[in-house]
Amino acid sequence: MRAHRARAARPRGRLVAALAKGGEEDVAECPDFRLARRIGERGDAVVADYTLAAEPGYRFVWAAHALLDLSPAARIDVVGPAVTRLYPDEGDRWLAGNWPSVDGVPLERLGPDDGSAVGAVVLTSRVSVHDGADTLHLSVEADGQPVAVALWRNLGGFPQGAPYRSIGVEPMLGRVFDRAAADDGDTAVVPPAGGVTWRLTVTATRRT
Repeated sequence: MRAHRARAARPRGRLVAALAKGGEEDVAECPDFRLARRIGERGDAVVADYTLAAEPGYRFVWAAHALLDLSPAARIDVVGPAVTRLYPDEGDRWLAGNWPSVDGVPLERLGPDDGSAVGAVVLTSRVSVHDGADTLHLSVEADGQPVAVALWRNLGGFPQGAPYRSIGVEPMLGRVFDRAAADDGDTAVVPPAGGVTWRLTVTATRRT
């Protein structure tokens, strides 16, 4: 499945076209699993329904890799003081805290490039990204599986020698970036039935 780059200001009709042709199923066949995705519309929202088939007990992490073109004034909104894992560097070590600030890092504000680059996993199923009059709402649903929202906030701090600005807001299954570093409950697990299903919902609105 290819990553998709989206702008928060994109009207709904164009958002649908940018993601995929509605109703068609994309399938990825891999040695350990089969992943299928079907994209459509429900009211004002774009919905993507996923099914992963694998041997029972198979552990995995999945994320919608949404890279957003946002202004320095943009902000990220999560309801409530959600538990948040801050990854301060490129390693697997994380610091625990509550949204929106962990270890003095204000994750909800993007701002101008300041030479920093951090990642975070927020234990929530919903997130909104506000940029001027435009808002992008993203949510993930997966019965019986751990869900979260990953944040990649690179304000010109990565990589060394050739840094750039990159913002990723990624609804996910699992609660860590790397499956190899996961504890119990940090990954999705295929049940005895042999499949996991989940839904990604994306809605774009504009304030008038």
